[in-house]
Amino acid sequence: MFIATDVSLRSYHTFGLDVRTAALAQFNTEADLRELLNLDWTSRMVLGGGSNVLFAEDYEGLVLVNRIEGISIEEESGTTVTISAGAGVNWHGLVLWSLERGLSGLENLSLIPGTCGAAPIQNIGAYGVELSDVFVSLDGIDLTTGRKRRFTAEDCRFGYRYSIFKDQLKSQFAITRITLRLERGTNRLSLEYGAIREELDAMEIRNPTAADVSRAVVRIRQSKLPDPEVLGNAGSFFKNPEVSAMRAAELSEEFPKMPFWPMAEGRVKTSAGWLIEQCGWKGRRVGHVGCYARQALVLVNYGEATGAELWEHAQRVAESVASRFGIQLIPEVNVVGQPRS
Repeated sequence: MFIATDVSLRSYHTFGLDVRTAALAQFNTEADLRELLNLDWTSRMVLGGGSNVLFAEDYEGLVLVNRIEGISIEEESGTTVTISAGAGVNWHGLVLWSLERGLSGLENLSLIPGTCGAAPIQNIGAYGVELSDVFVSLDGIDLTTGRKRRFTAEDCRFGYRYSIFKDQLKSQFAITRITLRLERGTNRLSLEYGAIREELDAMEIRNPTAADVSRAVVRIRQSKLPDPEVLGNAGSFFKNPEVSAMRAAELSEEFPKMPFWPMAEGRVKTSAGWLIEQCGWKGRRVGHVGCYARQALVLVNYGEATGAELWEHAQRVAESVASRFGIQLIPEVNVVGQPRS
């Protein structure tokens, strides 16, 4: 555990903005965290890998960096294996750990940046799989009382890129450990979403293992998404929007190539990336910011951007989509501070 004041957050989040925090502390255990909660700060936030956050301005509070490590097998029953991981564990590192032990369930979520503690907040998902599909529970520390609480999947109220930690309990808990239920073997591989089968065919793999699927997903993601170490970004900036089936039918008539996927309760999802690309933003740069040349949904920092510049660009993109398609894009990224609108 260490504490520092007036710290640049450039290396603590993947947008790589040179914003500052009044104070920063790192904790490696729940006991460390409880000790830090005794410090006299009225404003504080927990940061993991910083892969889903946009600092719109300097943070006038205490940033608590979660570095709780450790992965273990908790229980085995037949082919079902229950594992737990510290919230500070790198998410892709956990995926690789599971694959090395012949476990499946996380392979479609390969190469998603960030830490295990951030995964349930966002209910991370990719290629037809969401964290909620394998989630058992999480442990969290109340940032006001220091008390520990266990949350089940029902408690988390998971939805599409959503959990209770994004609104009702936002900034109220520090997640310290997650527990997941995986499978030994490859009986439940999910291969139908996106270009996974095509990529496996290109790899000349006919009977894929979970590790094969992971490698295919990594290849796909690396072909479409920029490396934050090279080009600052937070992955997908907006959620894929949902519309009613009636509205989807109307849009389909007007825009025949517009992609749609059926959802629960008669809702239909479309591609935010496609919408943004149709508005001419893909690969377009405005000053220090822009939309990535291979994936319009990814906003990038070309080196010297500010949080305000990135937010202004996001607003321009969203306004053009709303004007052309009548669809409001909702940020997936957590915005910290007061962005100018």
